[in-house]
Amino acid sequence: MNIGESINFYRTYYCLDCGVCTGSCPVARVLPGFSPRLFVEKALLGLGDELLRDPDLWSCLTCGRCFERCPTKIDFPEFMRNLRQEAAARGLAPALAHHGMLQSVMEFQARGVSQKKTEWAREAGKIADTGEVFYFVGCMPYFSVIFRDIGVDSLTIGRSVIKILNAAGVTPVVSDEEACCGHDMLWNGNPETFKKLAAKNLELIRRSGAKKVVFSCPEGYYTFKHHYPQYFGDLGFEAVHFYDFVEQMIADGALHLSDGAKSYTYHDPCRLGRMAKIYQSPRSILGSLAGDRFREMERNRENSVCCGTTGWANCSSCSKQIQAERLREAKATGANTLITSCPKCQIHLSCALTSMEDMDLEIKDLTTLICENMR
Repeated sequence: MNIGESINFYRTYYCLDCGVCTGSCPVARVLPGFSPRLFVEKALLGLGDELLRDPDLWSCLTCGRCFERCPTKIDFPEFMRNLRQEAAARGLAPALAHHGMLQSVMEFQARGVSQKKTEWAREAGKIADTGEVFYFVGCMPYFSVIFRDIGVDSLTIGRSVIKILNAAGVTPVVSDEEACCGHDMLWNGNPETFKKLAAKNLELIRRSGAKKVVFSCPEGYYTFKHHYPQYFGDLGFEAVHFYDFVEQMIADGALHLSDGAKSYTYHDPCRLGRMAKIYQSPRSILGSLAGDRFREMERNRENSVCCGTTGWANCSSCSKQIQAERLREAKATGANTLITSCPKCQIHLSCALTSMEDMDLEIKDLTTLICENMR
């Protein structure tokens, strides 16, 4: 949709010019010229060309904190997503991180390039080609290759998911044919590639006979729950986040956890927290592992701060400032381990930590922690 249609669809004309969005924005805290409110004003004033050429169009983290606090509930992240789509259609694009390597992988997948990426899954435990539970791995096999130089092996999360499911008597479907969920392409203004990736995934999952698809990646989960139905209607299966699945397994007595023995604080990912509203199950699991040694950061749940980068684009000194501030906030709780629940959050915060020599803090994914403490 064009800018005028976006204004009407997202009701941006309800803007009260109160500035709560800008005051809530983590980017505006470190990049004074950035303002969600000004983007809305320019759109309403008909300054479309200036708006689409503004490089700050791609600085927005689409984290949803402005939407969470907006008194008239203007969905600014989705409004920005549509502006980016219009900008991309005119040949305007963001500065891609890591030389656009991950975007290239997504484009190759959309074209149907053959993949062999599940050996790690067979080594981790029992998997199947067909069955009622499909584990959607996402891009973690590629993350593990690209980011191992900062000591992050994202596939540890995937291995842990399979071990936990197996321990509870579940043999998940894991497939070489699975493609990226399309999240980054959609938010970087490329809906056509998104639709190709989504169609491939839907065909694969339906062919597997799965009734339930489990996600350990917040972006994959949110994309399937929110955007896939917008483009493809009823999916024909249930999308479930892994922590809700684990919480139910614990309640049913199918999974037992021992004491984690350390003090922990938890970082809410934007897509899992503010957007998907999954706050309780990670905390319930951490409560089982840590009891009163679980310590909340000052900004948590709907007020949590983004990890500083989205869509593998526009990673800058602004991103690093946001990440460093978040790490200091975690350390201030007195916890010795920061728990993440998103592979990207783990990567981005670990990257920032490598340049903070005085910061004595461990970063660990919650899924890995669960696996290490299964009884």
